[in-house]
Amino acid sequence: MSSGPTRAGLILAALLLLAIAGLAQRFGFRRQQEEEGPRPVFPSQSEFHFIRVEYTDLPQYHRRFGFASRNGTGEGWWMVDWPDAEDHFSTGIQRLTRIDTGEPLHLRLTDERLFDYPWLYATQTGWWDLSDAETTRLREYLLRGGYLVVDDFWGPEQWEIFRETMERVLPNQPITDLAESDSVMHVLYDIGEKDRTFIPGTRHLYRGPGGSIQVQQPPGTTPAWRAMYDDRHRMVVAVNFNTDVGDAWEYADSPIYPEPMTALAYRYGINYVIYSMTH
Repeated sequence: MSSGPTRAGLILAALLLLAIAGLAQRFGFRRQQEEEGPRPVFPSQSEFHFIRVEYTDLPQYHRRFGFASRNGTGEGWWMVDWPDAEDHFSTGIQRLTRIDTGEPLHLRLTDERLFDYPWLYATQTGWWDLSDAETTRLREYLLRGGYLVVDDFWGPEQWEIFRETMERVLPNQPITDLAESDSVMHVLYDIGEKDRTFIPGTRHLYRGPGGSIQVQQPPGTTPAWRAMYDDRHRMVVAVNFNTDVGDAWEYADSPIYPEPMTALAYRYGINYVIYSMTH
């Protein structure tokens, strides 16, 4: 009669060991990313600046103070991957294009400086809580020629929060799958159907046999590349859903992060930038 509890205890112990091993893999991976040099220096005035949207979290999903990246700490979902993602991506724009690239900034949507910049980036938009003043300002920004990239939000609940917010921003404008024929897919780099693949965050990377790095996409998620357009069919919002472009930028200097994924994230990002500045 004692074999049942003993077997259950062994199974529980095995599960705990697996969980601990998984955490060790994750924390071991993150520890190898901690060594980071000083932030690059960019001009204060340039043709292009990476502008990150600073917003307030929905109260029930508020992100408390913690590490945003190796070089940044703070509170709120808006700052995930800050400032490493924009530093690395801005450096990449300098190297791969002739765009005069300046220092990255983060602004609230109500900041009067917003209209000085043609390109915005917002992460974790399944948990943002935009006020009426912010949605009104974002609508004005987009209709006056601005461009928004949203990234790193997941699953049906976060999608619905994002969709409802954008319905307030651009009423009656649908969110559609990005067509391969859309000019944003070819403005500099040709991005095809094969490139609609999952770009992982570091939380999706695990050590496999022989020290290999394995990617595990979250169950029940499918990467989607979507867009919103204005009445002139100009693309005004790029939607990276169930994928993590920001992490691929953040870890662009890491020998462990999969290089093809960083290269793909740069191609998407640079196409978005050039489109925003030429359309």
